[in-house]
Amino acid sequence: MPELPEVETVRHGLAQWVTGRRIASVQVRHPRAVRRHVPGAAHFAAVLADRTVTDVRRRGKYLWLPLDSGDALIGHLGMSGQLLLQPVDAADELHLRVRFRFADDGPELRFVDQRTFGGLSVSEGGAELPAEIAHIARDPMDDEFADAGFVAALRRRRTEVKRALLDQTLISGVGNIYADEALWRAKLHGARPTDALTAPAATRLLGHVRDVLGEAIAQGGTSFDDLYVDVNGESGYFDRSLNVYGREGEPCRRCGAPIKREAFMNRSSYSCPRCQPRPRGALRG
Repeated sequence: MPELPEVETVRHGLAQWVTGRRIASVQVRHPRAVRRHVPGAAHFAAVLADRTVTDVRRRGKYLWLPLDSGDALIGHLGMSGQLLLQPVDAADELHLRVRFRFADDGPELRFVDQRTFGGLSVSEGGAELPAEIAHIARDPMDDEFADAGFVAALRRRRTEVKRALLDQTLISGVGNIYADEALWRAKLHGARPTDALTAPAATRLLGHVRDVLGEAIAQGGTSFDDLYVDVNGESGYFDRSLNVYGREGEPCRRCGAPIKREAFMNRSSYSCPRCQPRPRGALRG
């Protein structure tokens, strides 16, 4: 699933291409793509027609496009969603779900989603911050993210540190890939209890999270396949910089020990058994 760097890459591209443009028409080609818009596909298309996009913003893994009506178009990419800018005469993609045409007859915006886990909706009055995503915490790249507040909240939790990093009500935008990468840099195993972290250790971990996310954004995110691309259809290349994620059995770039994969919440965690020893008594899986 796209995480903060991938979604931020898409946000940046959209901001360049759609800000200030007026939507002429919307075609919903698959109702599942707008299933979160309760009034339905016809209402979704009607309420967006003749509206101008005033900005493109992000909260964690969610995008929203404020409109001149005061409403907002919300988007989540899910597992395989793509927001692509294409010439109006370009052939339709196999998994094209929603098409946005603009009044200037310039490149159209297409929502393409193979697995249809992503989706779009309109938030009434949500231009400043849609109510539907207001519960999601700020992310560490946000200028208003409160470092001290995060450190204190993290240490109050009675859970494992990786589970806490994936809690979008505590810190948003961090998913499986970047949690593993930050924990490797911090020399912490994901099963380390949060209430056992010292304040300096939690602060260092946050710094590593921020560094990993920043470096990934600079490289356009991480692409393991063609399901994640930016608005121009190009892949990110941070996968070349991954130190642990997806590197089971390969040598740790710090100590040389083989990277280990462990089951984690129906997914996988990757760590160095030497640099990141598992805490005694920690449960597996």
